[in-house]
Amino acid sequence: MYQIYSCIADLHHPGLVIMAALLCLLGTFITMRLYRRAQHTQGVQKAGWCVLGAGTAGATIWSTHFVAMLGYRPGLPIELDPALTSLSLLVAMLGASAGLLIAMLSKWRLAPAYGGGLFGLSISAMHYLGMLAYRVQGLVVWDMGYVVASILLAVGLGALAFHLAHRLRGGWVPALVLSLATVSLHFTGMAGFGVSPLLLEHELTNPPAIQALAFAVAGVTLLIFGAGLASYLIDDSVRLESVRRLHFLAMNDALTGLPNRESFNNHLEHELARAQIAGGQVGLLYIDLDGFKAVNDLHGHAAGDEVLRLLGQRFKALDDEHVHLARLSGDEFAAVLRMHSVEELSLFAEKLQDVINQPMPTSFGLFNLGASLGGAVYPQDGHTKESLLGNADLAMYRAKRELGQQVCFYEPAMDERVRLRQSLASELRAAIEHDQLQVHYQQQIDIATGRVRGYEALLRWQHPTRGSIPPSEFIPLAERDTTILLLGEWVLRKACQDAARWMHPCSVAVNLSPMQFIHDDLPSLVRRILDETGLAPARLELELTESSIFADRDKALAMLTRIKALGVSIALDDFGTGYSSLDILRSFPFDKIKTDRSFMPSIEENPQARAIISAVLALGRSLDIPVLAEGIETPGQLELLRDMGCAAVQGYFLGRPKPLTALVEAGQIALLHEGLPA
Repeated sequence: MYQIYSCIADLHHPGLVIMAALLCLLGTFITMRLYRRAQHTQGVQKAGWCVLGAGTAGATIWSTHFVAMLGYRPGLPIELDPALTSLSLLVAMLGASAGLLIAMLSKWRLAPAYGGGLFGLSISAMHYLGMLAYRVQGLVVWDMGYVVASILLAVGLGALAFHLAHRLRGGWVPALVLSLATVSLHFTGMAGFGVSPLLLEHELTNPPAIQALAFAVAGVTLLIFGAGLASYLIDDSVRLESVRRLHFLAMNDALTGLPNRESFNNHLEHELARAQIAGGQVGLLYIDLDGFKAVNDLHGHAAGDEVLRLLGQRFKALDDEHVHLARLSGDEFAAVLRMHSVEELSLFAEKLQDVINQPMPTSFGLFNLGASLGGAVYPQDGHTKESLLGNADLAMYRAKRELGQQVCFYEPAMDERVRLRQSLASELRAAIEHDQLQVHYQQQIDIATGRVRGYEALLRWQHPTRGSIPPSEFIPLAERDTTILLLGEWVLRKACQDAARWMHPCSVAVNLSPMQFIHDDLPSLVRRILDETGLAPARLELELTESSIFADRDKALAMLTRIKALGVSIALDDFGTGYSSLDILRSFPFDKIKTDRSFMPSIEENPQARAIISAVLALGRSLDIPVLAEGIETPGQLELLRDMGCAAVQGYFLGRPKPLTALVEAGQIALLHEGLPA
């Protein structure tokens, strides 16, 4: 150890030693940043970041060695072989490239350590090849103990640096360790370097010239560092802009530019919390357009979109710090009003009516629309967000039913309708026992081959007196209590029983409700049903939405891990409608992304809708998660998705949901046991 210290203190120029150390530290930090960026990219981008990282790494270790070597003072004339010096730089870059590529092998747990070890070997090869280029008038003697120790230090510290880079988020600690690998190799090796002078007549090397050469090398190296760092910072800026853009798209409606449902819910929660602390009232209005369906039916979706855009512009003009207007879906809007009296909500409802009732000039003609508005006020009409939303919804439906009354506010008498809904919920529990439910299957198509990848199981209820009741009516009722657990188990078992009888081993997708997902018994239930039905776990796909994860992220991750351990696939349904989508994809092990069907109706005419789908597809490719687009209803939509590189599609244009018997009769599904009823 003393010999190493003596070598640094007595035989090296202190200024050049400091310069070499600073170059090494800066270069290794930039190298580690570029390495981490390459880890999170694919294809050509990964190759590009590897090239930048290898170039920066090679320049770092070569310039550190070169400047420190120029700072070595043997007291004898020296020369540098230009061919070997150039070759040492090439060896440094090639070795660094190989080390970085091995370290990024994601399927090999020890890859970072092995890649770092190879990186250390490349440092060693560069150093000792560079020493061969160092010609001094004397007899060179090497202490092999120091030589071996220097190589072991470079390999060991290199492996540790990349291991830490793989485990830690920060870049300074791995960079310090990698710097130590480079510096320790050089000075430990130089401690074993001895020269016996030969009495030859020759002028000593000019020290100012050596220092000028060292500064020139440092300057060129800093230019290389600058290129790598600039590329990293530019990419960071582009990524930040993309995240901001995706955040805007996630929180705002693509067609009207108004806040979407997620933004609306967040704002309502904020206003309710503020009112609880500071006092005051919060008004809520549900707005449902009257006559909008006729515009779509008679003039097409393009006309409807133009009407919605115009209405969105009018609504934006009403926004201020007290008013928040949002588009929830289709022709449904909502407004949150910070206020001090109920009269303010009535006046604002009248203002909304005036705005909506104004004629709407479009390229398709002049349209006159109306709207049904339902209002509720916190705290008298509800103390929670859910109760306030429910009561405003009830008031809005009453406004739609009652002729001549476009605005209704919540009244306790509406409890009667709630009781009717409770009655329907009770009948739903009986429907499970009396076999009134059916599972229909909708095919999911591989867009490249046109072949069926699998089927999604969709629940249908045929009521003995009310007829067919749509899922949009009875699923929310089931989610109000534990009925959804019974319903979910029935659908899961039925879908697995049916799929186990299919001759072709297609997958079957089953939706999970948020209440099902948070139930601790779900993994055991899935395992039990798979065992009972004999369905291979790889053929079952469970679909859940982001709302299933929001309540308890840690518990959700543990639940997904347990289900994945069974061999079952997990799909994220309705992607693109929630603010936390990007973080959820990063944190949870999904096998598939399903885009929300609400993007499809306007994708052919609306560039923003296409941009969202394109962004989701790009995100899926970068994360290596296949994307399935739902809601395909026209050939144009299918062709657009094909051009965008979408993996799979599903929708009415490709096939409506049908019971198993109909699919068997049509020859779309063949059963293993034809004698059994489908």
